[in-house]
Amino acid sequence: MVAAIKEHEAGKTAADICRGLGVHQATFYNWKKKYSGMDNQELRRLKELEEENRRLKHMYAKLALDNKILKDVLSKKF
Repeated sequence: MVAAIKEHEAGKTAADICRGLGVHQATFYNWKKKYSGMDNQELRRLKELEEENRRLKHMYAKLALDNKILKDVLSKKF
């Protein structure tokens, strides 16, 4: 992605880049909007943070569900 954006900044047309990569131009422009100005190390760090965020959201959802189940069980009168 970063290499494709750098090629575009160097003057290569988006159509040529997309044809070479086999992606749609809309995908390329989404990459450009999101990753423009980043190098490979920054992109790698961004991906790591997004993955960590996904795992934390999943963990929170499981704990929230467990909490709700426990509250439901404790609120029942036997």
